[in-house]
Amino acid sequence: MSQQTARRGGAAWALVITSVAGFMAALDNLVVTTALPSIREDLGGGLHDLEWTVSAYTLTFAVLLMFGAALGDRFGRRRLFIAGLAVFTGASAAAALAPGIDSLIAARAIQGAGAAVMMPLTLTLLTAAVPAAKRGMAYGIWGAVNGLAVASGPLVGGTLTEHISWQWIFWLNVPLGLALLPLARLRLAESHGTGAPLDIPGTLLASGGLFGIVYGLVRGPVDGWTGSMVLTGLFAGSALLTGFVLYSTRAANPMLPMRLFRSRAFAGINAASLLMFLGMFGSIFLLSQYMQGVLGYSPTEAGLRMLPWTGMPMLVAPIAGILADRIGGRPVVAAGLFLQALGLGYMSVVATADASYAAQLPALIVSGIGMALFFAPASHLVMSSVRPSEQGIASGANNALREVGGALGIAVMASIFAAQGGYETGQTFVDGMRPALVTGSAVVALAGVAALLIPTRRRAEPQAAPAEPAPVLDTASR
Repeated sequence: MSQQTARRGGAAWALVITSVAGFMAALDNLVVTTALPSIREDLGGGLHDLEWTVSAYTLTFAVLLMFGAALGDRFGRRRLFIAGLAVFTGASAAAALAPGIDSLIAARAIQGAGAAVMMPLTLTLLTAAVPAAKRGMAYGIWGAVNGLAVASGPLVGGTLTEHISWQWIFWLNVPLGLALLPLARLRLAESHGTGAPLDIPGTLLASGGLFGIVYGLVRGPVDGWTGSMVLTGLFAGSALLTGFVLYSTRAANPMLPMRLFRSRAFAGINAASLLMFLGMFGSIFLLSQYMQGVLGYSPTEAGLRMLPWTGMPMLVAPIAGILADRIGGRPVVAAGLFLQALGLGYMSVVATADASYAAQLPALIVSGIGMALFFAPASHLVMSSVRPSEQGIASGANNALREVGGALGIAVMASIFAAQGGYETGQTFVDGMRPALVTGSAVVALAGVAALLIPTRRRAEPQAAPAEPAPVLDTASR
């Protein structure tokens, strides 16, 4: 079982530290996208190099998430959180100071590695610090901040690039990281997982498999889905992940026990998370381009007009967390996913080459409420579906699946867009975006169906040996 060795600060400090750290890691997924033209003007490089400034972070982040969580469980969650934060902060400064495109790509890869260690431990540390009765609200605030970071990445990147310089999308992390490092050391309590030795074979299989899958998904829309490297990545990654599953069913101390997926709560929320990020990431990827390339808004103007969607989590997610405490996480998550699907479907109908903002506003508001209702209860469901000693790896697995979903979403949406439209005119862009948004809407609705499979009744946690199946929990009274 997880043991807190010291309670150095209250729940409020843990919430502030983990929320800001999560914001930094989530923001850097998409913050670079609107700065690419300026980066190319300053540092040179071809289209291939610019794409890797985005992909290098996504790749190392997704691949190392479960390994980062396992390191925290073994050697101390606070200790590894501080280490990951230090690496992320240092790599952010290196990216801002990069003299060339190659050094920028290398710094982005190191950034992703630091974030992979830091991000899954934010939820574990927050759970350890907050009393069970108040976790819904805490997860709500944490989810609001992280949701805002994911959705506002293009706005933040565009605004800093347009009004200051592209380097500031990286400099932004440095003072935040330097402020958090001493606070984490002084205010967070240390905790550990089961104390089992690191699962080296499982780590290699999972990391290699995730690398192949994410590499193939990231490069597929650019290099073509029949390219040799893309196909090799997808097939080899699938084979390694299959081997990881088979190995983990037999290993004595696996990094990710497969028995966790026998819990309908754990399996359902992870399926919903993967599908939600697939639909959401791909939609944001196209809609941010639509507002700028078709409707003619600047990056800042486009970001401001998307605030009813991207900013809604700050208002609604804390309320969603409270609702999850009172009525359970399942209905709140499912309602959020169906609202997000409705908003994307509505946007696919009203989007035209000259659509007014008033016509888009209802879709943005509905999507924003849906996203806000998802984030907090989803985190609560993940953490309450496993034993405390398994929360670190559960968080890592959920974050890894979200990252794979995001990469898959961009790949799928880009492929549908390219098959049905293009960048030639505003109308051809809309022709490609509409079927992609319909697909995103359908995928998020499927995520809602997966959420409905989560049990509604709480079952008492057995006082059993670790070899027994993990309990199936609902969040109704957490």
